Amino acid sequence: MRNIKLVLSYDGTDFSGWQRQPDRRTVQQVLEEAIGQLTGVMPSTNASGRTDAGVHALGQVVHFYTASRHPPEVFVKALNATLPQDLRVRGAWEMPQAFHATLDAKAKLYRYVIDNGPIADPFQTRYSYHVYRPLDVAAMGRAARALRGRHDFHSFETHWPNRTSSVRTISHIAVNRMSDFVWVDVEADGFLYNMVRSIAGTLLLVGSGRWPESKVAEALRAEDRREAGPTAPPQGLFLVRVRYG
Repeated sequence: MRNIKLVLSYDGTDFSGWQRQPDRRTVQQVLEEAIGQLTGVMPSTNASGRTDAGVHALGQVVHFYTASRHPPEVFVKALNATLPQDLRVRGAWEMPQAFHATLDAKAKLYRYVIDNGPIADPFQTRYSYHVYRPLDVAAMGRAARALRGRHDFHSFETHWPNRTSSVRTISHIAVNRMSDFVWVDVEADGFLYNMVRSIAGTLLLVGSGRWPESKVAEALRAEDRREAGPTAPPQGLFLVRVRYG
């Protein structure tokens, strides 16, 4: 059996997330059916992480085992000929048997995109969260610094407990403006359920002037979801890349 790694991009709008669900269109289900058509055997795929309904990916990593002898470039060409337009295979590689897309991931980078123009861009409504009130990006960036490092992020996860521990390490967090758009970038060694969307919703309170910058650090220390801001909607969230080394 060969171990094949794929890097995927997808528009999450019309998917009910990554993971297979009964009577729901999911990325995993659509991808596995396409691989099954190509190889004659339906595989079991593993992703670097499960994206939720409406969340997008630029660099989701997946692996699966197959007896097929197709070279990697054929997987790319043949799968893209079969898959719907909202799911693309960007690359394929044959990996050592031990490679695991989930367990071997060292860090992931997510980006939350905010449309901060006075009028929502109609071409970006599927890919950003519109906030018409002008945001103080510098204040958001300063407040975000409190989240860098290793902390218990219980205040920024929903439906707790989802993991054995809420402790994670954020190695990079930044807030930048590109014209009318604001990007919140977060890279960490792992993420809790809705963690990035909760961080984005919290920083929006600072950017809009409703919270002082210091309250983000206070919410983190509280280890209580009720002390942080709301969970921002899914359409602004992108899995940008997964790091394995």
